[in-house]
Amino acid sequence: MSDLVRIKRALISVSDKTDLVPFAKRLAAHGVQIISTGGTAKTLEQAGVVVMSIDQVTQFPEMMGGRLKTLHPRVHGGLLALRDNAEHVRSMNEHGIEAIDLVCVNLYPFEKTIAQPGVSDEHAIENIDIGGPSMIRSAAKNHRFVAVVTDPSQYDFVCRDIDDHQGATTLDLRRRLANSAFARTAAYDAAIAAWMRQREFGGPSGGRFPDILAPRYNRVPYQLRYGENPHQNGAVYADPNWDEANIVRARQLHGIPLSFCNLYDADGALELVKEIDSSRHAGAAVIKHANPCGFAVASDLPTAFQKAYEGDPVAAFGGIIALNRPVDLVTAEKITAVKHKLDVILAPSFDADALKLLQDRWKNTRLLAVGPLPDPARRTTEMALKQIAGGLLAQDKDLAPFDPTEWKHVAGPAPSDATLADLRLAAIAVKHLKSNAVCLVKDQMLIGAGAGQMDRLASCRLAVEKAGHRIQGAAAASDAFFPFRDGPDILIKAGVKSIVQPGGSVKDADTIAACNEAGITMLFTGRRHFRH
Repeated sequence: MSDLVRIKRALISVSDKTDLVPFAKRLAAHGVQIISTGGTAKTLEQAGVVVMSIDQVTQFPEMMGGRLKTLHPRVHGGLLALRDNAEHVRSMNEHGIEAIDLVCVNLYPFEKTIAQPGVSDEHAIENIDIGGPSMIRSAAKNHRFVAVVTDPSQYDFVCRDIDDHQGATTLDLRRRLANSAFARTAAYDAAIAAWMRQREFGGPSGGRFPDILAPRYNRVPYQLRYGENPHQNGAVYADPNWDEANIVRARQLHGIPLSFCNLYDADGALELVKEIDSSRHAGAAVIKHANPCGFAVASDLPTAFQKAYEGDPVAAFGGIIALNRPVDLVTAEKITAVKHKLDVILAPSFDADALKLLQDRWKNTRLLAVGPLPDPARRTTEMALKQIAGGLLAQDKDLAPFDPTEWKHVAGPAPSDATLADLRLAAIAVKHLKSNAVCLVKDQMLIGAGAGQMDRLASCRLAVEKAGHRIQGAAAASDAFFPFRDGPDILIKAGVKSIVQPGGSVKDADTIAACNEAGITMLFTGRRHFRH
């Protein structure tokens, strides 16, 4: 038996009417009878498409403000009936049910509705589609006989398949459409569940996590050559509800396609410069293998970039550059003057002359415009998720503020304003280094970092080695407490003059004594920032 199913009747009911009329006309050209509802029927009729209204099929009027129109046996029977099952066919004949061979439904715009500022609960709830998902699921379940179209992007290839097969659809097409259909209804329900969760509990940051987590991500058309390594396949998915600047939705203005590692590192770079209030300071970061090797702030962007790059120019080779202000020509001149190739440069935007200079300097370097950056003091109800074998770990996103006025001065001289500024920058930088992490900052510039070590002593030694002769008078930060005084002793001996750390070790008294003995300022933040 052929897997072709001729399209005789199609039910079309859409909220998004993009390309609706051309699609319906292409179906009608094959002699397809079109059934439709409400506004969709009106749009088609005005365009000259002959339409049968849904109440002619159901012999029942639309009612309750459109809430009830397609939930009827003559609709779902026409979608669910197995055409090669004699009992099903008898039931259809007995109850006047005619087969529906294609359903085209896109759902009430719930996601767009809840994205509107100040939307009421009542308005959001009215945009929860019931009949649409029901028809989609019925058609998708019976894809052996029914084609289900859920997005205008599918219209063209569906019509091509129908054209190529003289008014029929192939089983391969129907399977493909059914897969997309179930993914769409799952994503739709996930969006509703997420809104309900936030509405009821105030989001995960309120300390409440749902019993069932149903995140939604849509694949985006990045063509990754491979994953982290050439033997791994890779893809990119977007969170449709993420509304602040991010790498997934960045506009690529130049360069070769982004890789898996490019995207991961660029995300780390962007999240770091988001910590700097661009209205007060220019900020720049250089990332390698998910760790900052350069990070600085200044009164202007060219200086911030220069200081960040000079933090570790060797490690900056092939690095990811992130900037928290639009790139102007002077900044672009600073960037293009460096010796090494850069893999990615990202910023809120690029001035036209700056963009041309960067494009001319590097053929392959990716230039990403991410849009305006959020206020560092923002709060969000989004969860941070980490995948592990067999499940997910969920937590609040770490957006705790860095406020030196809340820190406790526990050893050595009282810090000057300049020292506090360096300690604050060090505390920000160390949060974005892989734990165990220790870093060194001097004159608002990261000069050394030890990251991803199994013990904090090794992190101290690496940070000191990276800083070299620049370490004299530097500020140090640790992402967690020092369990013993040996770590601070290494830093003090090398020339560090101030240290900031969470505190909380049973050996804090020993570390405080080490700093007091050497006249070193130390502050406790009371807050750890592990990053695994």
